[in-house]
Amino acid sequence: MRFGTVAAALLAASALVSAAPALAQGYPAKPIRIVVGFPSGGAPDTLARIVSEKISPAWGQPVVVDNKPGAGGNIGAEAVAHAPADGYTLALVPVGNIAVNPTLMPNLPYKPADLAPVAMLATAENVLVVNAATPVKSLSELLKLAGQKQGELSFASPGAGSQAHLAGELLQLDAHVKLNHVPYKGISPAMTDVVGGQVTMMFAQMSAALPYIKAGKLRPLGVASAKRSAVLPDVPTIAEQGFPKFEALSWYALMAPAGTPAEIVRKLSQHVDAVLADATLKEKLATLGMEAAGGTPQQLAATIQKESTRWAGVIRQRHITID
Repeated sequence: MRFGTVAAALLAASALVSAAPALAQGYPAKPIRIVVGFPSGGAPDTLARIVSEKISPAWGQPVVVDNKPGAGGNIGAEAVAHAPADGYTLALVPVGNIAVNPTLMPNLPYKPADLAPVAMLATAENVLVVNAATPVKSLSELLKLAGQKQGELSFASPGAGSQAHLAGELLQLDAHVKLNHVPYKGISPAMTDVVGGQVTMMFAQMSAALPYIKAGKLRPLGVASAKRSAVLPDVPTIAEQGFPKFEALSWYALMAPAGTPAEIVRKLSQHVDAVLADATLKEKLATLGMEAAGGTPQQLAATIQKESTRWAGVIRQRHITID
């Protein structure tokens, strides 16, 4: 390569580096789109709309929620993975689409490396519930019964590979029992059959289970989080009941296409962090059984790595596949 060509390349690179802060300084200069890979009305969509309503005034630009449902959220994640890396197309990504599906689905149309972490938006508690007519009153009684009837007790989930499914598989590993997994197409039919007694148990998000618990139709046996739930303070965690490492927490992250300028990602993260500290927003999320999160892109990247490793181990040990 001639000296002139090398010099030109260095000048071009230098111009790009110096332009990055200027680009972030004027960002955002037009509407921002948050892609949600699930239908409107569900928890991911509601979360995106609550956050977008708060963040739009802070940014001085409209923030539009764009629903692209299908393939368990993979279509939405793929759309953002292949979008221009300019900070104007973002994705709301649940744990499954970034930390589970890459192991579960070898032919996934995107790679985790195609998405850049911005900020953790919220976490959602999961609770193990059984039909209130079931004779078991505690997790120990449930596991004793499962041991006596290996493979006869069933657990529902809204689909293979969902957090509810993986939590059930993790319980089998930790408790050395055999359960029968019954996958459904969505949370509503799964919950209906647990309430109706057709299925023994389910790990359900708190927002979905709580109305049935309050109505006396479901009995909570354990919270799948590291700490007890504020809405069910008398229900012990599964970790407290003999399984100290047990945790199956649902979470939702904000991510951008890989290659988005670091200054823009940092600016996004800081703005989101400030918005998540809003008391009104926290109250709205609490009604969904969610807790506002926040944090840096680096912290989110570390969480994704940790969760990916953990769930990959469960998937391989339990030989979980998607038919």
